[in-house]
Amino acid sequence: MILVVVVAFFAGMEGILDEFQFHQPLIACTLIGLVTGNLIPCVILGGQLQFIALGWANIGAAVAPDAALASIASAIILVQGGQGVKGVGTAIAVAIPLAVAGLFLTMVARTLAVPIVHIMDKAAEEGSFRKIEIWQVIGICMQGLRIAIPAAALLFIPSTAVRGLLESMPAWLSDGMTIGGGMVVAVGYAMVINMMASREVWPFFAIGFVVAALTDLTLIALGALGISFGLIYLELKKGGSNNNGNGSGGNTGDPLDDVLNDY
Repeated sequence: MILVVVVAFFAGMEGILDEFQFHQPLIACTLIGLVTGNLIPCVILGGQLQFIALGWANIGAAVAPDAALASIASAIILVQGGQGVKGVGTAIAVAIPLAVAGLFLTMVARTLAVPIVHIMDKAAEEGSFRKIEIWQVIGICMQGLRIAIPAAALLFIPSTAVRGLLESMPAWLSDGMTIGGGMVVAVGYAMVINMMASREVWPFFAIGFVVAALTDLTLIALGALGISFGLIYLELKKGGSNNNGNGSGGNTGDPLDDVLNDY
């Protein structure tokens, strides 16, 4: 329980620091699985939640759902439910409302940080660098407590109660949550595709699906192919940019088109 709270604390801090990525679902869920002895189910949960979180981004004043709270809380529920891999779908369905609820805690933490900033401004006028550092650490720790406190509260719920609640669910509800969780993952991946979709990227996207469907290549092999295609694309883009003004095509922004037009 202590290790879970520590992981939750670091995940909350990383939501602001963004240095070691402990708040990312894949890492957060993996760490929870590691300290609780449920590594494989938590890795699967983190991988599927990561597809959803890829489409979450802070844009202007719009704050994205809290990936850290969703990851930590859903992983704890998965472990306490004792259903293993079978409970991943239910955990994903629970993670989405938890992520939205995390927005409220984020707003509270950021509101409390406003007077801290004023205190630090006053310390700067006084030339007290140590005071600035102390309040900086306090502000970051407050972000860690934003996740650690809900995680500790979940841990005090007896695992037998969580397991009994999950087992008492009717089949139509548990199956529906599993299907809904899978659909949410697909929606999150579609959001990512929508952001990166362009004329130049779609051919590689189609090729990747065909290669994955028609071969028995492992994920490592598919990843190596993806890196290779990316390097080829960057090299063609560099060649297209260098040929600007030479040949009939110029630099149109499409490296494949530029190179082909030069020939």
